[in-house]
Amino acid sequence: MKAAVVTFPGSNCDRDLAVALERAGAEVTRVWHKDAELPAGTDLVGVPGGFSYGDYLRCGAIASQSPIASAIRAHAERGGFVLGICNGFQVLTELKLLPGALMRNSGLTFLCKPAVLNVETADSAFTGGYAKGAKITVPVAHHDGNYQIDAEGLAALRDQDRIAFTYAPAINGSVADIAGVLSENRRVLGMMPHPERAADPAVGGTDGEALFRGVVGALANA
Repeated sequence: MKAAVVTFPGSNCDRDLAVALERAGAEVTRVWHKDAELPAGTDLVGVPGGFSYGDYLRCGAIASQSPIASAIRAHAERGGFVLGICNGFQVLTELKLLPGALMRNSGLTFLCKPAVLNVETADSAFTGGYAKGAKITVPVAHHDGNYQIDAEGLAALRDQDRIAFTYAPAINGSVADIAGVLSENRRVLGMMPHPERAADPAVGGTDGEALFRGVVGALANA
């Protein structure tokens, strides 16, 4: 299974994401934001956390116009898998690969702490390693993680079982406490919490490990 992890100016979780995928068994290639193409045979694209382009304009807005962005969009549109974490989630909403938008946290403060999440669906390659209804603890580190979507969009997410994770309890004002959502084909996941920071017992937790092992295993066996 081949994964590509993108680095933008200001990314600071790209190495963490690459290591988590490698530990789960993926062959990982690092991709620079000025590259126009993904490596041949890429199964999964990882868009990491950080502050791409300094979060100027809107978080993820400039990254969505970078040379590699067209390749990420094309990969998703032909059925490829994409994982966007924190700033990566923001980039995926700017690319319109996921619905909704990420706004300033309701308390107008940067949040950096462990967050308890509910696993809302196990019906995806990303969440299949968990039981629906399980509670996991994964760190958050964001200022603009307040997920917003209109009533019609929220109804669609619920009807199609596309809410992947919710905060328990609420932490940032997100509609319906949403922490992560799936695309219509369930092959794109965006989430604000950082599972790559909870995938190694040496750094304080392993609740994120099942996400990486699940998606890598699913793609390796596809």
